[in-house]
Amino acid sequence: MFEIVLEEPYEFVPPIESDAWCWVFRRVALRRFMSKTYHVDTFECRGAEKLRRSVESGAGIVLAANHSRLADPLSIGVLAGEARTELFAMASWHLFKESWWQRFLIRRMGAFSVYREGNDRQSVNCAIDILTENRRPLLIFPEGAVSRHCDRLMELMDGPGFIARQATKRREKQGKGPVVIHPVAIRYSFDGDVQATLGPDVEALERTFSWRPQTHLPIHQRLRKIGAALLALKEVEYLGQPSDGDPHERADELIATTLRRIEQKWKCAGGADPGAKNIVARVKKIRTVVLPELIEKKLSAEEREERWRDLSACYYLQQIAHYPRGYLTGQNDLPERVVETVERMIEDFQSRASYHGPLHCTIVVDDPIEVPATRDRSADSDPAMQHTAERLQAMLDGLVAERRGALFATGGTTDGHG
Repeated sequence: MFEIVLEEPYEFVPPIESDAWCWVFRRVALRRFMSKTYHVDTFECRGAEKLRRSVESGAGIVLAANHSRLADPLSIGVLAGEARTELFAMASWHLFKESWWQRFLIRRMGAFSVYREGNDRQSVNCAIDILTENRRPLLIFPEGAVSRHCDRLMELMDGPGFIARQATKRREKQGKGPVVIHPVAIRYSFDGDVQATLGPDVEALERTFSWRPQTHLPIHQRLRKIGAALLALKEVEYLGQPSDGDPHERADELIATTLRRIEQKWKCAGGADPGAKNIVARVKKIRTVVLPELIEKKLSAEEREERWRDLSACYYLQQIAHYPRGYLTGQNDLPERVVETVERMIEDFQSRASYHGPLHCTIVVDDPIEVPATRDRSADSDPAMQHTAERLQAMLDGLVAERRGALFATGGTTDGHG
């Protein structure tokens, strides 16, 4: 499990507003770093002029982007260069704790911390101030976690809508216009040889189970077998034994049963609604209840281990929820979906990040959505975020259709066999 939950008191980390650092990093290091670290070699930005017009109008601006890869914040940095503006960004606190150099740099790129394990009033107030004063556009990833699949949007959190409305209220008192949300779609295309690139990693996963490499099968069937094995391991860990049936239905049952047990155990509010679909929000709620006494360090070794066992389960349940139905079918699978699936399995089973390329990143900025000062309480969900989600998914669907058309037009393959 990656170190994204820290057993220490949270301290808000504010941004450092430095246009000079942003300019130097973008000009000198950004693209080279993206290529070397994440294997993202080329970029295409569409709609940067829409963002530029909003900046020139003096609007408070939220950039709401889908979040499928750790490379996404830096990809948005390429967009910022195209739009001739710098950005602020809300970033998970653990990113500021990984190294002194990363903390030093991302603060000067405009990032400030948000505590995902509790109510972070300082971060929210910082975001509202930024939008009220329209100092720079504010980047938020409203899915609340890295989805690891760039074609399917997860349910959006309500937080960005709340922040935008509060800033609109303040701006109205100052005689300014409302805050706007620009949906931003980020999609990566893999342009290499799938079999040659992923073959060694798939074989290594198979050997982990003491299997002979399943090279007689197409890659989507090999991944399906590995996925079934990984799911069975988690069923044994959390339920005592593997079950039968459709893997996605089994995964849904595993998540529902285990999350409900943990919510009821810790008396989380989410436990009152075991059918809630937003797994990220439910996991966050559990963390807010379980983590504080860990941080206080007043627990026995047994109590501490019990809490970390439940936190670990929540992490893996959230990861399991990120395997969408029908993403790989064996019929004209997009190469990048195969890449994402392998990288996801390596991350979940071996707790290490892996990146494969070459990748091409397409970034699309949509028209602004005005956010009113009040929310329509008759709506089941935040209307601003619902509208944002619909726009984002529509843009991603359009990019998928465009990608399929391009592959077929050039005689390429989308079956994931190389």
